[in-house]
Amino acid sequence: MNSQASHSPYASKALILLLGISVGVIVANLYYAQPLVGLISQSLGLDPALAGLIVMLTQVGYGLGVLFIIPLGDIVENKKLILTMITIAFFAMLGLGLSTALIPYFAAALLAGLGASSVQIIVPYAAHLTPEATRGRVVGNLMSGLMIGIMLSRPTASILTDLFSWHAVFYLSAALMLIIGLILYRKLPERKPHNPDLHYSKLLASMGALFLRTPILRRRAIYQACMFGAFSLFWTTTPLLLAGPEFHLSQTAIALFALAGVAGAISAPLAGRFADKGWSRSGTAIAMIAAALSFLMTHIFPLGSTMSLAFLVLSAILLDAGITANLVLGQRAIFSLRAKYRSRLNGLYIATIFVGGAIGSTVGAWAFAHGGWSRTSMFGFLFPVIALIYFGTEWLTGFQKPRRKVRS
Repeated sequence: MNSQASHSPYASKALILLLGISVGVIVANLYYAQPLVGLISQSLGLDPALAGLIVMLTQVGYGLGVLFIIPLGDIVENKKLILTMITIAFFAMLGLGLSTALIPYFAAALLAGLGASSVQIIVPYAAHLTPEATRGRVVGNLMSGLMIGIMLSRPTASILTDLFSWHAVFYLSAALMLIIGLILYRKLPERKPHNPDLHYSKLLASMGALFLRTPILRRRAIYQACMFGAFSLFWTTTPLLLAGPEFHLSQTAIALFALAGVAGAISAPLAGRFADKGWSRSGTAIAMIAAALSFLMTHIFPLGSTMSLAFLVLSAILLDAGITANLVLGQRAIFSLRAKYRSRLNGLYIATIFVGGAIGSTVGAWAFAHGGWSRTSMFGFLFPVIALIYFGTEWLTGFQKPRRKVRS
């Protein structure tokens, strides 16, 4: 690792904790608006048929950041890049809070997603500052922060809106971005990548070749795309199920249900330890099986009963644990490749996962509208099963972990 950071000791536990908190706080920006779509669209005068744009534009911004900003981590000094993206996030969240018209809101939402992509710069940055022997554990700790941020964002947004207004949610986020940015400015060591002959156009052009020539990246990305599809399907449709005639839960109760998924984040550091000990394959199988079982267990008791609600909570925990564990195992695998490609590999990995999540949300909404929870859970079950079947071909094809060199 050629960087200023390389002249200092590896990252301390306090710095890793700070990065984990930062990842959780930043990624929450992608999800605050999800439970507020109806309120925001009504407040801004948006046609209900177009209300999906409230969330979609933030996701589009994130996708653009993943494809065009994250790879810069291989050529731009990482601390400067991270702080620049957090600054964008600060102004974007402030803009969302101040918005009283559609166009300013849409512009700020797009920038909010772009700024949130900084989490995928922080994760490989932390991997650079971590010895190989404990890299999985560190990635796991950061993924715990990420999943906790995702799961807490929705109930936090709902509660703050009930107490104040939807504008307050984004004001709070802007304040958090400012605080996190100032702390990271003081605490982060610099890391300047050593790719002197690599320019931005060549950087982007190399990504297609990296995807084609890196089997472990392709496999791990497809595994997690299927898993994240199941995750997105579940969390898109369960609020509809819980608010429907079977359960009649209030929005506050649904927000409390969403908190249950936070418990699944405990699997992240455990998965990291599995990977550090060389148990990635067994950990992957366990994660996929857990995700598949989480959908089956929702049918043990009739919908609407107290026990069915309890098992739905357990299902949320089990599913989130499986998805989180597999995410950690995948990132640990690709971060074992050469450091000079790490940001591009992570960008490709996350972009593929992003596609899986979009498919899962779309399929989930369609299935629930046309067949209720029975059809929805069937598709949810299929996502991790497809991943498990593809995972089984590792033995049929004689797939082996790649050598540490990756050509671009």
